Amino acid sequence: MNILSKFSLILLLTPTILSCKGQKPIEQSNKNSISNKQKVVGGGCDGCELMYVNMPQEITPSSTNPAWESGAQKLIITGTIFQRDGQTPAPNIIVYYWQTDSKGYYASREDLDPKAQRHGYIRGWVKTGSDGKYRINTIRPAPYPNSSNPAHIHLSVKEPDISDEYYTDDLIFDDDKLLIPYLKRYPAENRGGSGILRLLKQDELLICEHDIILGLNIPNYPKKAIENRSGLNIGEDQPSFTPYHAYGPDKGSRACPVCKYGRYHGIIYFVGNNPNWPEIKKWLSYLEAESDKRQQYLKAYFVYGNVQQNAETIRRNELERLGSELNIKHLALTIVPSFSDKASDIYLNKINPEVKNTFIIFRHRQIVAKYVELEASEENYKMVSKTLDQTQGDYFELKEVEYK
Repeated sequence: MNILSKFSLILLLTPTILSCKGQKPIEQSNKNSISNKQKVVGGGCDGCELMYVNMPQEITPSSTNPAWESGAQKLIITGTIFQRDGQTPAPNIIVYYWQTDSKGYYASREDLDPKAQRHGYIRGWVKTGSDGKYRINTIRPAPYPNSSNPAHIHLSVKEPDISDEYYTDDLIFDDDKLLIPYLKRYPAENRGGSGILRLLKQDELLICEHDIILGLNIPNYPKKAIENRSGLNIGEDQPSFTPYHAYGPDKGSRACPVCKYGRYHGIIYFVGNNPNWPEIKKWLSYLEAESDKRQQYLKAYFVYGNVQQNAETIRRNELERLGSELNIKHLALTIVPSFSDKASDIYLNKINPEVKNTFIIFRHRQIVAKYVELEASEENYKMVSKTLDQTQGDYFELKEVEYK
């Protein structure tokens, strides 16, 4: 454990800055030493063992730490912990968290156990019930003083049937001016899903929704992974990309679906080398009707990337005729040269062009559902609509914090 302190650790009440091995990407550790722990779930986590220091015998789904009433900016972090499929709520999961104070220190207190001093007093635990939900009432942390690392909150997870605790991605804030430069140097691992928090505001409260997918991108995870036939995983961020809009509200532009319309729900319907146009028409008609019903709370996109027919003009004309035929008003009909194209960044979506279709549903820029090779049927239309209803969350209509 490397400890960067501004003052001496001899004094109990001295605030400290902590660098935790195993807590990445904020603290980059010796990757070789961690990768050698092949049998340890998560690859090892220096610091996560402190979750057991003063752990309460009874842990509830909600935690309020002592800093909540300190006068600093109050922050609520809430969400659901899911099994590896990203859809089944996971009960009896313990999450331990620790963070800096509003000045960037892991501040101590007289009543803090000496063993936990390096994590500071702003720490706590939650344990999920049958619905997998949790809530943390805390304060917004500050970055380490004189550091280029963004402010963050550490998490470690303990599953009841796995002997090792493991860390997930640190929670970081999407309005932090240090975030983008940091992620360019240290891309997120998406352990347990994206750790980037989107800030919402309710009166004087800041609220962030953060779901955790157990085992996602966790080394040596013993439970069987879901076969990933196409697209990114549920829990990861929907990446930005710039298709050409052949028909719809942004016709003639290369508007990014996530950048321009990422606040609420989005559906991206990918079709590659094997288009079934009669079925595509059925799906587009459903998505147009669903978009009309939900208005600003849903933006839907059709992305066509057929490498076998790479004449862009032909595809533009196809989609223009299709949009006119179906009387499309809300839906965006877009094209990319192929799903491996780097100029548009579509390759970041990891779409398999040989499957019939891939549906990605995201909320507030995070993927909440995915369907591959979905038949056009009334049953599946109802399933997609139900997914949108169920993944709205408790704060769906709140406004985002205005970024400086």
